[in-house]
This record gives sequence, structure tokens and C-alpha cells, in this order.
Amino acid sequence: MTDTTVWRIEQGLYLIDQQFLGVPGVIGSYLLSAENDDDLALIETGPTPTIENLLSGIRSLDYDPAQIRTIIVTHIHLDHSGAAGQLLRHLPNAKVLVHPNGAAHLIDPSRLLTSARRIYGDDMDRLWGEVIPVPEDQVQIVQDRERIHVAGRTLMAVSTPGHAGHHHAWFDIDRRDLFTGDAAAVRLERVPYVRPPTVPPEFDIELWRQTVSTMRSLAPERLHLTHFGSFDDPDWHFDDLLSRLHYWYGWVTARLQQDTDEETLVSELRAFGDDELVKITGSEDLVESYELATAYYMTIQGMSRYWRRSQRT
Repeated sequence: MTDTTVWRIEQGLYLIDQQFLGVPGVIGSYLLSAENDDDLALIETGPTPTIENLLSGIRSLDYDPAQIRTIIVTHIHLDHSGAAGQLLRHLPNAKVLVHPNGAAHLIDPSRLLTSARRIYGDDMDRLWGEVIPVPEDQVQIVQDRERIHVAGRTLMAVSTPGHAGHHHAWFDIDRRDLFTGDAAAVRLERVPYVRPPTVPPEFDIELWRQTVSTMRSLAPERLHLTHFGSFDDPDWHFDDLLSRLHYWYGWVTARLQQDTDEETLVSELRAFGDDELVKITGSEDLVESYELATAYYMTIQGMSRYWRRSQRT
């Protein structure tokens, strides 16, 4: 560990803790470097309010942020790419690599911000700060299975919908590392507990099942999660993700069929989920952190929206 916010995973791969809302271990970015090469790559920008933490982490490794030529965002949700426009003021030579369906929202984030404000309300500015457009000439669209060569690595974009339709995971072909964004869900502090972030408006349980199969087929040896950290037990991790995803969705839809209101659903799921987490980890220490990474009310909103849409088809 270099300091309180940066971990050396291996030579040329570092995890920078964004310290979101002052809480450690919730949102991370990955810095990739190559020996004897000035080429740096960053995976995930995080949100605008944590930019200074990110820049400080990069500098603590004796790198100049301006050395970064490639920024990869797994998708355009604000905890993953919200800082992109602001960050480019510090990284004038960088391009932002993004899924084809996410590019327009980086260039003009107005629709994204309108949708987000409906969800977050008065908390919008506190959580996500000022989100500004990414210049069009600094956006690079990447297709499924397209390969790029950065920081001495060959990375392949992998379409991984379910959490969001415009989601890419990125696979390091030689090292068999998979940078998962939210496709492999949320798992904090190396605990044996994976929680699915089933946020609106694009959560799709069937697509997510297929995505897990896609990720398994790559035979990764390590998973690098944005929320949060690196894990070397991919098969167990995928099993736990699917188990909780199926159980929670089944429970929520059963309650929806009983006309249970959203407020009650959130309260009941929070009680169940927090109790489950504490029993597994033996501590209440991560209750707040998991809530910050994937809030219960958004879990309910995403599942409810998907279920109601499925009833109309």
C-alpha cells in the first residue's frame, strides 16, 4: 500500500480509492502503467466531487496525471464516469473510451442528468457535483470484442448488459484480469458477500444472467471491481452474485404481486439485507458502505420497473 488511498495490486496495476463522501472502499479507479513507458491508462473516473482524491492518488505514485492518454469508462452512470468532463481539464491528451450507446451521453449529458435528478432529488449536487460535457473529439467509441493496446497490455471490450445496456467489462487477455465495472456487482473489503446493483432504468435480469455466462466463458483469474477491489475467486463470486440476484428478485416480485408499496419494500429489504450482511461478515462496519455503493431504494426501483415492464409484454 502506497498511502491511505492507493494500493499496488501488482507492478503496473494500482487501485485508487476515491474516498466517496469521505468513506473508504466504496468507489475505485484502476491506474495501468508500463515499465519504461510514459503511456498510462485509467479505468473509471468516479464522480466529480472526488477528482482531487483521484489526482492525488495518481501523483502519489510519482506520475503526472497529464501522462494519461486513455480513460476507460465501463458505463456512463455518474459514479463511474461523472467526472470525465472535468477530469479532461487535467488530462488534455486523453481520450475517453466508451460503449456506443453511452457516447452521446458523455458529449451531451443533459438527458442523463435530468434522469438522475429524478432519482436523487435534492441529493444530486452533493453526490455527483457538476457534470460537464466531454468534447466530442475526445470520445472514442469501442465495439464489443474490440481490442486496444495500452500501458503494455492488450484489453478487450466485452458487452455486459444487465446492470445497464451500455456496459462494457474489459478483459486483459494475457493476464486474464477482468475489469468488471458493475457487471460483477458490488463486493467490498474482500468479504464473501456480493450484492447486485439493480438500478433503473435498464436493469434486466435475463440479460444479466447471460452476462455472467459471458464473463465465465472468458475464464478470468481475477476480477477487478469498481465497488471495490480485486478478487481471485471468480467462480465463487459469480455463483454468489446469481444466487442473491435471483433470490432478491423473486422476493421483490412476490411482494409486488401483493401490491406492497415502494416505501415498505425498501424498509423490508433493508432489514433483510443488512441482517444478512452482518451475519456473513460478523460486523456492522460495512452496512453504510454497501448502502453507498448500491442503495436499497434504487434496488427496489430497478426491480419494480423491470417487473412491471415484463408484465406488459
